[in-house]
Amino acid sequence: MVSFSKCSTTKKLQNSVPFEIGEVYYQYWAAGVKGGGSGFNLFIPIESSPINITLDSVYFRGEQSKLESTDQTLFVGRFKTATNQKKDIIMSSDPYAEYGNEIPELSTKPPFKLKDSECVISYKQGSTLKYYKISNIIKKESKPNLDTKPNEQ
Repeated sequence: MVSFSKCSTTKKLQNSVPFEIGEVYYQYWAAGVKGGGSGFNLFIPIESSPINITLDSVYFRGEQSKLESTDQTLFVGRFKTATNQKKDIIMSSDPYAEYGNEIPELSTKPPFKLKDSECVISYKQGSTLKYYKISNIIKKESKPNLDTKPNEQ
């Protein structure tokens, strides 16, 4: 009975997708100011237009992110890391002083067991949510933003 109930909650991976995926890669980023944040972005290029398909989320390295796109050819999952995040927690004997503290995020167990070079994307085909595993994800070096100029004073 226990193993039967576990099977019903397991997400089934598809063997193929009805669109073409290019070379998937990720890049780390860090803000140039203290507390500005850091993380990495996972890039999923789509080489053929999916018809009646909506890419939804990506699972990568134990985290989940919604996929964003501006032109339907490149989807991005954005992940934050603990480094360089703003941490303003007020600890006080006065409970009203702690009012603005944010509730810490609790990590949940990811629904897929993946290697560091693998991710799973979720997509909707019609009204059905499906999952597909992508392997051989590569790391690309971050490029410094050369368009910004230092403040002149």
